[in-house]
Amino acid sequence: MVESPVSRFTYRAFISYSHRDKAWADWLHKALETYRVPSRLVGTTTAHGTIPRRLIPVFRDREELSSSPELGTRINEALAQSENLVVICSPASAASRWVNEEVLAYKRLGRAARIFCMIVDGEPNATDFPGRESEECFCPALRFATGVDGRPTNERAEPIAADARAGKDGKPNAKLKLIAGMLDVGFDALKQREQRRQVQRMTAIAGIALVVMAVTIVLAIAALVSRHRAVVAQQEAVVAKQAAVRRQKQAEGLVGFMLGDLTTKLRQVDRLDILNSVDDKALAYFKSLPDSDVNATALAQRARVLQKIGDVRMDESRLADAMDAFQHALRINQRLALEAPGSATRQNALGENLLWIGSNDWYQGRLDRAETTFKEAAAALQHAATLAPGDDGVRKNLDFVLNNLGNVAFARGELDTARIYFGREFSLDQRMAARHSGNVLWQNALGAAHGNLGNVALAQGHLDTAVAEYFAQQRIQAKAVARTPSDRQMQSQLVLYDGDLARVLEFAGQDHAAIGYSRLAVRNSASLIAFDPSHEDWQELHGFYNRQLARLLLDTGDTAGAAGPIAVALATATRLVAKDPDNADWRDDLAQAQLQGARLALARGQSTDARKLALQGMANMQSLLARGTSKATLVRIAANLELVLGQIANGSHDAVAANKYRQQAAARMQRLAVRSADPRDLSIWVDALLASGNRSVRE
Repeated sequence: MVESPVSRFTYRAFISYSHRDKAWADWLHKALETYRVPSRLVGTTTAHGTIPRRLIPVFRDREELSSSPELGTRINEALAQSENLVVICSPASAASRWVNEEVLAYKRLGRAARIFCMIVDGEPNATDFPGRESEECFCPALRFATGVDGRPTNERAEPIAADARAGKDGKPNAKLKLIAGMLDVGFDALKQREQRRQVQRMTAIAGIALVVMAVTIVLAIAALVSRHRAVVAQQEAVVAKQAAVRRQKQAEGLVGFMLGDLTTKLRQVDRLDILNSVDDKALAYFKSLPDSDVNATALAQRARVLQKIGDVRMDESRLADAMDAFQHALRINQRLALEAPGSATRQNALGENLLWIGSNDWYQGRLDRAETTFKEAAAALQHAATLAPGDDGVRKNLDFVLNNLGNVAFARGELDTARIYFGREFSLDQRMAARHSGNVLWQNALGAAHGNLGNVALAQGHLDTAVAEYFAQQRIQAKAVARTPSDRQMQSQLVLYDGDLARVLEFAGQDHAAIGYSRLAVRNSASLIAFDPSHEDWQELHGFYNRQLARLLLDTGDTAGAAGPIAVALATATRLVAKDPDNADWRDDLAQAQLQGARLALARGQSTDARKLALQGMANMQSLLARGTSKATLVRIAANLELVLGQIANGSHDAVAANKYRQQAAARMQRLAVRSADPRDLSIWVDALLASGNRSVRE
């Protein structure tokens, strides 16, 4: 029987969600992959294809996305290889840029009809009601249809949604509605078959649960009685102890079953009440047992089971209950690690246990406790890495801990401490990247480590060091692009790295090098547009770096060299604004291009052209500022345009107009500079004051 209706897809579904909805994503991922389609439906042909037996695999990205304005290669590939897109809808996902981008990317594949929503919080279309915008649960890409060019339109869309909220469909029915949509069958038919199957399952599972719990209790009592008899009858101590150990192993094996296979089955029928009862009874059982009368293997097994209990509770967002299980496991792992300090396995188990505890503290906002625990985890994992230098699993755990400690210090403003941790992370990534030169994950980790060190250096004002780190990050990306020249996403990321490096070089006073990397960004973005002239994001990127190059050339007096980039920037921005006059970002781009064009015309003595471009730019700025926005970028552009207009008026001997423009620029920048830490704002303010004749700034 053909199991897949569309054999070219790798994944049955792609789950898109905000990290704040991780518990929902975990539940839905397990619910879909463990769901067994009713046998009477398997093989049935629908408009979508042949109904499969299982909905596996389901893709769910667990990694944090980068700061790139575009989705990563891995995400785009997974979307293209997914038969359905399932969006977990809440106010958090509605505000998530990445959820919106994933929906847009899937729609651009022509699969809008295969997008299914699960509402877990908020209200659909709440943005239609003033004052309730924060309750919106649909991201813009879900609320509006896309045009033939792949961009959102003003046409409203009606997403296919199941409502898991209390008082609505509820979790079980919402899950079935999603599955019914994915299988292209009626919900009522699927629910009736599911209800019949659940009755059969619940009868069997409830019986198993009761029998297993009864056997566990009997074995536990027998174990306690055996230990007591061993104390009373010393001559039977050895035999009784062995019997007790054997019975405890049997009991713990049954508990392991209860937390393994039985847990999976209980999740399938949404009986979390029984699951939580099993977890609570298992934890109470383990707490009742001393750790002194079993061997190390049994104790390690017990710690793993406790760790699993904590993991389940973390998935259910029961953080306090999860910590209880983790702490009980910690006491065992600490004892085992102390008894065998030369065992890398035991030291790694202790480190992983501490990692869970530190993460639990972090999620609860206890930053100090999280830092202390991460330090303990780092010590245990460093010991394990020394004992087993070739164990990549230990190295990955250690890399994770060092990164967490660095981020804790950076968040507190403890930059020297952050630099130390990021430096250790960098050294580890450098060794692992060299050992696994073909492993993309370790190469990416090395690039991220360079970026972390660059961020710290920039925050500390060490521009030379920041330049070196950003340069290293750019070089790693350039090599990756050279290895895979057909990967347009990697090329797009390289354009960003080229441009960012150029700006840092400019801050460091290395104008010539900044111009060189700006030219690279322009050239590489041009090659992207040549591949796809309709890609608006690449067009915007090309215009941005042409403006950056033009500004640098004008600042160094190269008016001839600046003419070409300015012409490209003006043409690109004009073309984009003509497509969508209401796009504020594109109108902002056009105003910046008009500013550079006015500066060029003024430098050439073409005051009429300069005034025309500057006035056009001011009209764009006034239109944007009239919308109520106060972005610092818009304020800077408006002030610079006013300074250019003042310079033009001064050249025309119109002192009144020149002074008016300059005073307007000074007043505008004063309001921004007093609340800004950006040195550019103070510089523009001072220029405006000096131009308006205010001599006090010189003293």
